Amino acid sequence: MCLECGCGETTHTHDGHTHSHGHGAEAHSHEHEHGHGEVQTLTLTEKVLTHNDQHAAQNRAWLKERGIVAINIISSPGTGKTTLLEKTLDALAGDIGCAVIAGDQRSDNDARRLADKGAPVCQIETGNACHLDAIQVGEKLEEVVQENTKLLFIENVGNLICPSTFDLGENFKLACLSTTEGEDKPVKYPALFSQVPVAVLTKIDLAPHLDWDLALARESLQQVRPGVFVFELSAKTGEGMEDWLDYLKKLIT
Repeated sequence: MCLECGCGETTHTHDGHTHSHGHGAEAHSHEHEHGHGEVQTLTLTEKVLTHNDQHAAQNRAWLKERGIVAINIISSPGTGKTTLLEKTLDALAGDIGCAVIAGDQRSDNDARRLADKGAPVCQIETGNACHLDAIQVGEKLEEVVQENTKLLFIENVGNLICPSTFDLGENFKLACLSTTEGEDKPVKYPALFSQVPVAVLTKIDLAPHLDWDLALARESLQQVRPGVFVFELSAKTGEGMEDWLDYLKKLIT
C-alpha cells in the first residue's frame, strides 16, 4: 500500500539525516539498520490515515448538507472509467446536475475529454502519488460543485491498491473491472473489491472476442464481497447503460 511505499511522502528524516525518494528513474534503494523501523511505519500510517479521515469527514458533511451523492470510482488504468463518464454525463445532461473531479498523476487529458459533457469538471494532478486524498478533493469541492449538482463523480487515479485505502468523503466506492483484465482481479486485489457495494464490468462488448468467463468474473466478485451489485455494460455500444443510468437516478430520489 502506498503508505508503505512512500508515494505520498517524498522526503523523510531519521536521526538527523534526510533522504529523498521517488519512483521511476530517480528512485534509489538503500539499507539502514533502524531497530524501530516497524514502529515508525505503523505510527506514520496511523497519523496519515487519521489526518485524511478528518478531512474526509468534513467533505462528507459538506456534500450531505447540499444533498449531493459522491461516488469514488476506482479501477486499473485503461478499464474505461473516463469513457463511462463521458457517456453517463451525455445521458444525464439536462436531467440531473453532475460534477466530476478527475485524478491522474500527470496531464489534464481526462478533464479535457469531459469538458463538453454538460457538467463542471476539474483535474487533480497527484504527481508521484498513486491516489487521491481527502484534502485534495476538499480543495476542489467549491470549484466544481454548482447549485444544481446532485451527483459528484470522483475518478480516482488508475490503481487497484492505494486508492482503496483513502476515504475521500464519498458515499461509496465503486470498482470497475474490464473484460480485458481477466476474471480473477477481485481475488488478487481484495483490498478494493472487498469493500465496494457496487462493481461495473466494463467493455462487455469485447467478451465474445476474449478468453473470458462472465460467470467466473461474477464468482470472483462474490467471493471477496458477497452480495455486491454488478453491472455489465459497454459504454461504447450502449449495452447495459440503461440499467446503470436508472441506478444513478434512483440514488438521488
